[in-house]
Amino acid sequence: MSTRTWVGRLLGAAALAAACAAAPITAVQQPATAAVVPHGTTAAGEIRALWVLRTSLTTPASIERLVRSAQNHGFNTLLVQVRGRGDAYYRNGLEPVPADLLRQPAAFDPLAAVIHAARAADLRVHAWVNLNLVSSAVALPPAREHLVHRHPDWLMVPRDIAQELAAMPVDSPAYLGKLARWTRQATDVEGLYASPVIPAAAAHTEAVVRDLARRYPLDGVHFDYARYPTERFDYSRAALAQFRATIRPTIPGGRRQALDTEERIDLFAYPDAFPAEFRNFRVARMTALMTRLRATVKAELPDAVVSVAAAPDRAEALSRRLQDWGAWISDGLVDAVAPMAYTQEPAVFARQIADARAAAGPGAVWAGIGAYRLSPQETIANIRTARQLGADGVILFSYDSLINPRQSAPGYLSTVGRAVFSDRRSTSDGTR
Repeated sequence: MSTRTWVGRLLGAAALAAACAAAPITAVQQPATAAVVPHGTTAAGEIRALWVLRTSLTTPASIERLVRSAQNHGFNTLLVQVRGRGDAYYRNGLEPVPADLLRQPAAFDPLAAVIHAARAADLRVHAWVNLNLVSSAVALPPAREHLVHRHPDWLMVPRDIAQELAAMPVDSPAYLGKLARWTRQATDVEGLYASPVIPAAAAHTEAVVRDLARRYPLDGVHFDYARYPTERFDYSRAALAQFRATIRPTIPGGRRQALDTEERIDLFAYPDAFPAEFRNFRVARMTALMTRLRATVKAELPDAVVSVAAAPDRAEALSRRLQDWGAWISDGLVDAVAPMAYTQEPAVFARQIADARAAAGPGAVWAGIGAYRLSPQETIANIRTARQLGADGVILFSYDSLINPRQSAPGYLSTVGRAVFSDRRSTSDGTR
């Protein structure tokens, strides 16, 4: 069965109604966020953006420096990380406020402050939202209302320890502890991930995005970690139950009975019997979440640009991360894709951006450049290559590393800005 067939089934009325019925985590109600400056006129054209980590949003002074630096060096767009690990770098949200923001006065709202300052500087602001990655595995969130403590049953599970975890009560400290310890030892997994397969988890993510889009006059919403850690996730009990419920009606009765019997002693009975379908099912659930999130953003902010950070190799993204970004951009689920072409090899960078441009069709491609690994001259060369290949913009990762003298050459942004941005004027909105 094709991935699109699975998407159609998963977005059917019954499945969608069940997903939307799940209640999201809610925080203690507080007064509404203070009004921010309305969306103003901004220069349009080539996207010249910076990925800005949440650590640069913790004080009014750091935000002032950010906006001044971006404006002075020719950038026109800020992708600010307002959900890093299932937290809220803004006020009155649905998730816990991080400790470094709690030290600031309650009236300080980082996202509102960025938007206010950026409007005055004629810069666009996109909310950068980490979707499935919700926690470090090294240090679990201290807030007891955090998703990982409230709903460990929403977390993705690797096949490697799924059988062991299935024997534990999901709400026991031992369950979360074992998952965190295994993740810390896995070199290819960044932390704990929430599952797009589980309806309640997907509904919570949608609620977080709706709250952001409803309360802030954003120019765009940028999704990151819209994927599985690796293809060996999600073998959680809840995810396997979802797969079983989806595929079981399509199986002849005798085969169903045999698999039900086998499942009593083998958690993997259904996914192992239908490996291609299980892969398609997980891909489709991620695509279904992206479909819902686009609709949510556009309902609140019709003109906002929906973009996604993506693994640069389309085939590997699909096979290894179960991230079908090629279909998302070609089918219009996202307006722009940002392939994270962080290679230090110019030829590889050129190939990755060319492939993304070919896959995107009428959608926009923003070339993601790992400037933190490159000299200013190498970054300049990549920007010029991206332009030659028809990219609609570039994003540098990351502002925070490039202004840090211990990580980058002095005057990095100034050098890049003078070389490639000083004479660039805008003529469009950065999307095709």
